[in-house]
Formats: sequence, C-alpha cells, structure tokens
Amino acid sequence: MKFIQGKSCCCGLSVKGCSRAKNKLNNYDWLHDIKEAQTATDFVEVQFKNTRKGYFLNSEHISLEKGDIVAVESVPGHDVGTVTLTGKLVLLQMKKNRYRFDEEPKIVYRIARQADIEKYEESKKREHPTMIRSRRIATELGLNMKIGDVEYQGDGNKAIFYYIADERVDFRQLIKILAETFHVRIEMKQIGARQEAGRIGGIGPCGRELCCSAWMSSFISVATDAARYQDLSMNPQKLAGQCAKLKCCLNYEVDAYVEGRKQHPSRKIELITADSTYYHFKTDILKSEITYSTDKVQPVNLMTISSQRAFDIIQMNKKGGKPFSLLCDSEVKEEKRDSKDILDDNISRFDKAKKKKKKKKSNSKNNTAGKSSSE
Repeated sequence: MKFIQGKSCCCGLSVKGCSRAKNKLNNYDWLHDIKEAQTATDFVEVQFKNTRKGYFLNSEHISLEKGDIVAVESVPGHDVGTVTLTGKLVLLQMKKNRYRFDEEPKIVYRIARQADIEKYEESKKREHPTMIRSRRIATELGLNMKIGDVEYQGDGNKAIFYYIADERVDFRQLIKILAETFHVRIEMKQIGARQEAGRIGGIGPCGRELCCSAWMSSFISVATDAARYQDLSMNPQKLAGQCAKLKCCLNYEVDAYVEGRKQHPSRKIELITADSTYYHFKTDILKSEITYSTDKVQPVNLMTISSQRAFDIIQMNKKGGKPFSLLCDSEVKEEKRDSKDILDDNISRFDKAKKKKKKKKSNSKNNTAGKSSSE
C-alpha cells in the first residue's frame, strides 16, 4: 500500500479511472467522467491487504477519489485502507459480491491522518514476526495447519491469521494462546492452496506470472476430466501447479474441446477393414484427425485419417461393407508421393558448380603461363 496522496496515477491518467494500485482486484471506473454516476451512491469500495475488500458508507459526504487513504469503521476500533472505487460501479460490485443491504453499514471516518498512517506502519512491521511466532505455537500444540499470513488492523487492535488446513482444526486453545501472547483480538480465516499461491506469486511453467497472482480473483475447481478431454498426459507432476493442485489453465480451453468432440465419432466405435480391425488411439481435435491402432492397448500399425473419412467408414460398416484400407485413394497416392526418398534424385547436381569453378581456375592458370612464356 502506497501512502502517497495525489491526483494522478503512474500512467498519467486520473486516479478516478485508473488506479495507482496495479493488481488483479483493480477495476477501471469507466463512469468517472459522468457526474450523475459519481453521485449515484454514498458507498465506496475500500481495499486492504491481500484480497480483502469492504464497502463503507460515506455518511459525512467526504470528497473521496480513487487512491485516497481512508480510516474506516471496524470492530473494534478503526482500519486503514485505500479507496479503489466510487460512484455507480460500487453498487454493481456490491451486488456481484452479494453484499447484505439489510445490515447496518460501516462508515468512513475520515481521510487518513499522518498519525493513522504511522500507527498502521508500526502494526505492519509486526506482521512477519507474529506469523513466525504463531507457526511455532501451532506446531507445539500439534495442530495440522499452516499459518500463511498475518494481517494487522490499522489501529493494531486486531490481527487476522490466514491459515491452510486439509481437515477440520480445533484452534480454540491456539486462539487463547495467541491472544495472551500478542495482546490483540484474534480472527482466524481459512484460505485454500490456490489463494496462498496467488498471495506469494511466482512464475509458471509457461514462463509468465502465475494467473492466480496476476488476474484471477475467483477460483473454480479443476477436475481431471479437463485433462482427459484435451488428451493430455495424466502425469501428476505436469498437471499440478506450484500450489500442488491441478493447474487452473486446464479449464481455459476445455469447453472448446468438449464442443469439438461432438464433431468426431465416438471413441468406442471400431473401424473394420478388409484386412484388420482398428481401435481408437488418439484424436487431434484442432486438426480434425483421428489415429487408430490395430491393438486396443498398444500403438500398433498406427493410421491417421480425417474425421470425415472415419464417418464414411462407420456408415460403410453399418451397411456391411469393408474398405480395403482406412486411407482413401487420394490419401494413398499422397502417402506414396511423400515416401519417395530424396536420394533418388541425381546427387551430382551439387558438384556441377564446383567443377565449373575448377575449370575456370585451370584456364586462368594456362593463360598466366602463356603470358609469361610470350614475354
């Protein structure tokens, strides 16, 4: 969090539209130039550490813009955060995040003073030592959990402990010890492995920043069926990301592959020819090609044909017919043409240029010898 009050962001645009904070939770306010949209509501969106956001009522009608540091109501005391959105778009975000309008809203106290910022900075310096100490306490209690991060409230009266656990954990004794050790109000918040990876960040096998730390804000469960639909290798080391879960990018193109499969024959259908029976081996949906094998398990006598050719053979088999080969006549001719060895051509064509050069050199030597004798 940058505690710099200003009216423009790093890219030179107004902070009303483009936030100074470069993170995945930033929303471009495309209505910032419309006065009616900015006065549509008194609610503002405030962001804190990690992915925590809140919506607060500006009951005092303080002039707030995107990027302002504000002190807001909390339980207990107050918290310090950054205004990330104002105006009509706040109502849309509240509806998207299922904000409960029937509850009494928390309010914005003021634009953060220097004393508020200094106190927040002091609390922030305590976060890492608190996390290390709390991990030792959890280990001593024998709890099967990992404390991944600690976030102190702006006034230092409360601390949020983010933890990861594969099973249900009874941390009542842990909360009691933490409260006695750090003399603050304790709140435990469970996060998943993907959320932790997004918080830490890193570089993926694709060479780019992790999606969970770059732009993803909501995580959808990834099933192994997504890899099967795309004919990917079922190697856990290749399918798992840095969070030890299945890669989120497996879901990106799975819908296209599911639709593409509908345009290909079923993998359970066998193709019968005059000389053998072929079983499905693999499908290349992008090329609309199918590879068949004469063995159900192992790749034996592999033949690759188009999906249209597979449909034609299936219809022929239904009528009792058997083609001579999986390949059609045009494909057989093309295969013979491709199998022609490049060494069948005359390899002496590579030596013609060299022979000419040798003759020129020999002629030049004779000319020089003739000139010297005549002289």
